[in-house]
Amino acid sequence: MPRSVDAEVVVIGGGPAGMAAALSAWEWGARRVFLLERNPHLGGILNQCIHPGFGLRLFGEELTGPEYAERYIEALEKTRVEVLTDTTVLEVGGDRHVVAVNREGVWIFRARTVVFAVGCRERTRGMIRLPGTRPAGIFTAGCAQYLVNIEGYLPGKRAVILGSGDIGLIMARRLTLEGVRVEAVVEILPTLSGLLRNYVQCLLDFRIPLLLSHTVLEVLGKERVEGVVVGRVDEKGNPVGEKRLLPCDTLLLSVGLVPESELLKKSQIPLCPSSGGPFVDEDFACDVPGFFACGNVVGVFDLVDYVTESALRIGRRIGENEGHTPPRFILSPREGVATLFPQRIRRGKDGFLYVRPKEGLRKARLSLIHNGKEFHSLTFPLCRPGEMVRLDLAQVSWPEEEGEVQVVLRGEKHVDLL
Repeated sequence: MPRSVDAEVVVIGGGPAGMAAALSAWEWGARRVFLLERNPHLGGILNQCIHPGFGLRLFGEELTGPEYAERYIEALEKTRVEVLTDTTVLEVGGDRHVVAVNREGVWIFRARTVVFAVGCRERTRGMIRLPGTRPAGIFTAGCAQYLVNIEGYLPGKRAVILGSGDIGLIMARRLTLEGVRVEAVVEILPTLSGLLRNYVQCLLDFRIPLLLSHTVLEVLGKERVEGVVVGRVDEKGNPVGEKRLLPCDTLLLSVGLVPESELLKKSQIPLCPSSGGPFVDEDFACDVPGFFACGNVVGVFDLVDYVTESALRIGRRIGENEGHTPPRFILSPREGVATLFPQRIRRGKDGFLYVRPKEGLRKARLSLIHNGKEFHSLTFPLCRPGEMVRLDLAQVSWPEEEGEVQVVLRGEKHVDLL
């Protein structure tokens, strides 16, 4: 027989967002809090991120991924949050019942509040329709990171990395330190996809070439990857100019992340077309009452500190028990904006707006526009697609009239890395 449990809060996912959300809910007064994690240990992706660079904003010091995770694991141990690892969630109903399974059997949680903190997943070869044969030796960058840092296996001896996302840049350095020859990082866009600091520390410092406006046109090899054909592409991604062969036995894909939204779809939580995650307000409440989402399932953040920041707001909202009120403003991404969240503003008193630029810009200006008039702006010397723009909502004076707010990002086009 399934085990039935009444809960105030059920948090799905034990990565940085889930741990912070569960801890925050407890600190704000919730006493029947359950944290469900499908892996044997809490920490999520942080456990395989053994490089430093985490916690600079939140803790004011540089931590590795496992060290960052340990801060929250230790904090949770001082509470009575009930943590269930090796537990897989099968279903989340609109009435906030959560069906999960582990070695003890089937659990049915009847929750007052459900928090999705299930993170994101990597785009695969099939998703980008990479042509060529299907030999062994093709990995996503995150999979390769797990093999090297957790399992202790090298994916190959000579590698090419497609995509300049942060995991790809970090793995270029990691493989080099382990003796793998990294031929190049190949990026289809004219600009870097990851953080500038990772470009400097992982590629420049190790003299690894970055080929912008290039892509892999073909994978060669029958049993094992023997090489890839790369070539320059135009703004639409069409091949132009000469092609060349890069011999390798390994191809890593760092071609983007997408929110892990399957459970939300089954729960009929409305999703945002531009981000792939749910629509949320400044406290990361979804459009359906009783549901929240935080971290990379909302939209892919560039810093784990921002992931944690989003989760911590949920606990306060639950503790204040303000209920679910209609949004005063609907935020829409317009010129120069790839994605943004939150997309709804209910109070507008505090919180942050996160905006990802479509392209690199100098002398950039972020504008909030209502009924054709700009009512707030933020200027900065430079922005890049790999680094989010963060706007403090407490500094915004919102219009009296409710409605749609267009978010616009303009400036001089900038494609140089430095």
